Amino acid sequence: MTTVEPGLIGVGYEGQTIDRFVAHMLAMGVARLVDVRLTPISRKPGFSKSALSRAIGDVGISYEHRRELGNPKTNRSGFAGAPEELAAARAFFAEQLREPAAVDALDAVAEAGLRELVAVLCFEADQRHCHRDVVLQAAQDRLVRTSGASRRRGC
Repeated sequence: MTTVEPGLIGVGYEGQTIDRFVAHMLAMGVARLVDVRLTPISRKPGFSKSALSRAIGDVGISYEHRRELGNPKTNRSGFAGAPEELAAARAFFAEQLREPAAVDALDAVAEAGLRELVAVLCFEADQRHCHRDVVLQAAQDRLVRTSGASRRRGC
């Protein structure tokens, strides 16, 4: 049996089926899935909050929704825009992560990443164009400060 290193990774479900996604989480050894969608509703079958929580829970993976780490609708288009728009959207969202509720949520995600492998979830397959990349960077910065742990990035 392979031991899974604790840490943080990013995952997107774009182009996935729920069965394939769950199998991928199991294969990576994910212990906790943290959903950072502002509104965890999806048109893709199995990826809305209740269904996703059940599917992940059925295989022993914890699920939590962290609304405080969601990207405001007004800022989403920038993540798909030109480099200047992307930079502006990332900067705007990074400021949102300074709000007390977001700071508490980031601390909780980082603490979980010290004990287990945590996957931070949003829709986009390309993490560079998703706010979860900013969430992961902020949470991983906390990990490094508290434990000296190495950084892990998206998959």
